[in-house]
Amino acid sequence: MHIDTAEFVISNTDIKKCPESTLPEYAFIGRSNVGKSSLINMLTQRKTLAKTSGRPGKTQLINHFLINKTWYLVDLPGYGYAKVSKSAKQTFVKLITDYIELRPNLTNLFVLIDIRLEPQKIDLEFIEYLGEHGIPFSLVFTKADKIGKSQRQKSIARFRRKMLEKWEEMPVQFLTSAEERIGRDEVLSYISSINLKLEGK
Repeated sequence: MHIDTAEFVISNTDIKKCPESTLPEYAFIGRSNVGKSSLINMLTQRKTLAKTSGRPGKTQLINHFLINKTWYLVDLPGYGYAKVSKSAKQTFVKLITDYIELRPNLTNLFVLIDIRLEPQKIDLEFIEYLGEHGIPFSLVFTKADKIGKSQRQKSIARFRRKMLEKWEEMPVQFLTSAEERIGRDEVLSYISSINLKLEGK
């Protein structure tokens, strides 16, 4: 897939204010500081489309970007250790769950996992929540450039083993690096293949 246009549409804290649900949406979410904004910028080849920050929890809104005028890329708030108040965290949780559970045209949720880390409880619990609600999702292992090539596969295998303690099969997985542009073609091809299937309905 070639991305010709990537346009910011709206940021909001209420799914009722999201764009009219006529196009497929591919949302990106992950624990705070997982490299989500950098990945989105790499995928779209726009250096500042999503705002990056050294401060975890920067994304606090639902951000819609219209890609090629045919589908939406949605940047969701991160979950985890963002330094915000308890009430703000509760607001983020409601914002995320409202979108995930109620947005009719959510086509796939890309869950970002930091490949450098041991399987994190918060990631596994979030993935379990998605399974309980029947949400279609894929795993995106980020920051692959931070570890050696042999370690990458070991890390992914480690995460798979942990997931398969409760799951019968694994979702689609991607290995990515925003720095080295790893995984861009694979993620976009996956989105393109789903869009083609939807068009054929």
